[in-house]
Amino acid sequence: MSAPYPFTAVVGQDDLRLALLLNAVSPQVGGVLVQGEKGTAKSTTVRALAGLMPEVEVVPGCRFSCNPSAPDLSCPDGPHELGAGVQRSTALVELPVGASEDRLVGALDIERALAEGVKSFEPGLLASANRGILYVDEVNLLPDHLVDVLLDAAAMGAAYVEREGVSIRHAARFLLVGSMNAEEGQLRPQLLDRFGLTVEVAASRETDQRVEVVRRRLAYDDDPAGFAAQWAGEEAAVRQRILAARELLPKVRLGDGALRQIAATCAAFEVDGMRADIVMARTATALAAWAGRTDVLAEDVRQAALLALPHRRRRNPFDAPGLDEDKLDQTLEESSGDDDPDPDGPGGGGGQPSPDAGPQDSDGGAAASEGGESAGTGAGAGEQAPVRAAEPFRTKAFNVPGIGEGAAGRRSRARTAQGRTTGARRPQEALTKLHLAATVQAAAPHQRVRGRSGAGLVLRRDDLRQAVREGRESNLVLFVVDASGSMAARQRMSAVKGAVLSLLLDAYQRRDKVGLVTFRGSTADVALPPTSSVDAAAARLESLPTGGRTPLAAGLLRAHEVLRVERLRDPARRALVVVVTDGRATGGPEPVALAGRAARLFAAEGVASVVVDCESGPVRLGLAGRLAGELGGTAVTLDELRADSIAGLVRDVRGMPRRAA
Repeated sequence: MSAPYPFTAVVGQDDLRLALLLNAVSPQVGGVLVQGEKGTAKSTTVRALAGLMPEVEVVPGCRFSCNPSAPDLSCPDGPHELGAGVQRSTALVELPVGASEDRLVGALDIERALAEGVKSFEPGLLASANRGILYVDEVNLLPDHLVDVLLDAAAMGAAYVEREGVSIRHAARFLLVGSMNAEEGQLRPQLLDRFGLTVEVAASRETDQRVEVVRRRLAYDDDPAGFAAQWAGEEAAVRQRILAARELLPKVRLGDGALRQIAATCAAFEVDGMRADIVMARTATALAAWAGRTDVLAEDVRQAALLALPHRRRRNPFDAPGLDEDKLDQTLEESSGDDDPDPDGPGGGGGQPSPDAGPQDSDGGAAASEGGESAGTGAGAGEQAPVRAAEPFRTKAFNVPGIGEGAAGRRSRARTAQGRTTGARRPQEALTKLHLAATVQAAAPHQRVRGRSGAGLVLRRDDLRQAVREGRESNLVLFVVDASGSMAARQRMSAVKGAVLSLLLDAYQRRDKVGLVTFRGSTADVALPPTSSVDAAAARLESLPTGGRTPLAAGLLRAHEVLRVERLRDPARRALVVVVTDGRATGGPEPVALAGRAARLFAAEGVASVVVDCESGPVRLGLAGRLAGELGGTAVTLDELRADSIAGLVRDVRGMPRRAA
């Protein structure tokens, strides 16, 4: 096994390294969420942290890494007697995206529990990570219920497994690190808030720094052991500094002035709840300990705010991330107390992660965008500049009819691992959710033949029954937006964009994937392939220009092709097509007939669809209603799209009365 890449050899990424080191000093900070573009050493830096962590002493043979001087009283491998332990390196456990709940929290042998009354428990990844590091790459792609379980364990320091009345608890104290690329989808704000700190990373735009990154990486790939040996001194120094900061941490004083600055900052930035205040206090204290001081300074509070607040300010996926540093400085100055130590005194500067006294490389965080991409299909005759979207609103909930088997979400009915129990069946693979009543009913007629003599039930594996559960799935919501000249009135297009933005927000809340196809002029474009990032879709929508003819057939055919490709990638995910148009079709021979034939392709394949009728004015042609009929879906006007427009809020998108043409 090759030596891991040294933590101190990572070039730049100062904020990331600092956030990780602060959690190493004080795990109560609450973990780190690393967001950024691909190829920015997110995973490399996190994995390198394990090599810096001090060794831990564990009870020999304990699968839960209990501390021999203070063993967990409820440890499933206990009780443990006080005594000498064994030293081992800090564990780094990685949670794969496709992991099941049983793989995460552990699994109980239900058959032995029912037949013998024995709690036979197979520990999961949370047990392996106890007193170590748990790293979740692409945490935004994990199912929500797994993220909830993960964050609950991190907050409580314990994991609980409940299966049909059989309960297991064990310690689960770990440093939680998650990484993600926001282009692939965001975490819900409630889950973002559970991470103590967040860091945005980006590749450096400085030539010299990029050269150094490549030089070091090539040297490591050629000789991992030799490269690690070159950095052994720096690694040992940082390791000793972590130990020293841990010893100093209980002695750090968080004065009333610093506390007032923390509270004023959280209030000024209108963050929800009190978790931000607590995390900032712990982070500022850890910063002081890392700098070798026993007092928290204003600069510690400022650095803590930059790490703890940006992700807590996002209340929906369209809010811009980040923190206004001018506002932060003004708030800190206005709320500064008199009992703070002299900020210019010795020991200042808690923000640098390197143990060296020399200057640090810095990539300065996210780089400014370089040039702008041309939005749309290019300038043409009659093209109008993009208009801003109207304010979003709560929309009706459109569901795909029938029962699916797609990924867990909040839109359409589906057979899922979570939800209400609707029946039982024989397990086709490993048993995951026992249907106790059905299992007992299957075993009961055979007890005499099996020679039952005691209180226990004599079970066989073929008696076990899997619970069939029904919940909600996420879908692919594919928007097909008319950007032609007939939609180009500024007030009208603003309302249309506001409606699509509202539907995007609804898709975000229901955990859907989204895609965007636009058509105007003579062609249709895939403005955004199917993705979990609704904020990316909103950005493309905002820059959408209008003008030209209305190639409705081209838009529908392009959408049909997108669905065909996506069906190959993810056959279980059902689609909902949302066509936003006034129903007009122009350009080319027989545009209306071509559009009708394209629409009937969706109807023949049973694809659920909605037409948002954007026609306005006193005289209406009803073309959108006709298009909905061809699609086999339904049509709603912009006014009817609002959830408060009529009493009924939830409707399936087929089998409904359609508006008359």
